[in-house]
Amino acid sequence: MKLEKITHEASAPRECRYDDACGTALALEFIGERWSLLIMRELVFGPRRFGEIRANLPGISANVLTQRLESLEEVGIVLRYRLPSPANVQVYDLTDWGREAAPLMRDLGRWAARSPRHDRSLFMSAASAMMSLQALVDRTRAAELSVLVAFHFPGEDFVVTVTGGEIVVNRGVVEAPDVTFTGDTMAMRRTIYGKAPLTRDGTGATLAYVGKADLARSFVDLFSLPAKNA
Repeated sequence: MKLEKITHEASAPRECRYDDACGTALALEFIGERWSLLIMRELVFGPRRFGEIRANLPGISANVLTQRLESLEEVGIVLRYRLPSPANVQVYDLTDWGREAAPLMRDLGRWAARSPRHDRSLFMSAASAMMSLQALVDRTRAAELSVLVAFHFPGEDFVVTVTGGEIVVNRGVVEAPDVTFTGDTMAMRRTIYGKAPLTRDGTGATLAYVGKADLARSFVDLFSLPAKNA
């Protein structure tokens, strides 16, 4: 039964036209198919290999991922290229135009998180966790803080810069950050959104941190989940 479902999805029409001049209708033609927007989310912070994208989208088949990437490439949202040596691997990335959709994804995520149906216990990729910081930051508080924070997730590293009320996220590592957090995305949610006590060594269920305690706490206090829609 599962194979039938995947086959049906993979053989679905790749183009869905609404015959509507509204830009929203055109956007849905580009990214309205299942998985398309989540694939874009995984590429917001830089190029990813096919296997890395698939690993962060539980439930997607290789066949469907291939199809969605091809569709996004055809309309100019995604590009494919090979990294130079010594990596020498094929990766997928957002075009400059495709990356312009990042604020829209953040706004959409913040809007949907207000639903009582939002299940905070489900899987969350590292890219999704980092995007949530940009979506749920208190910019008034952020204007009063300047901090460089490193996040070490299993197999993925990010650098978060807070300055002038803005929060910038990049993949990679940085020397001498003010604070370094280590753990998985569930530990990140418990620590940052659940406001679990900060500890140097973590508990497995919460992030461990290294650095200045006052900056770590000030950083965590920048973020909160939106109130649920009644």
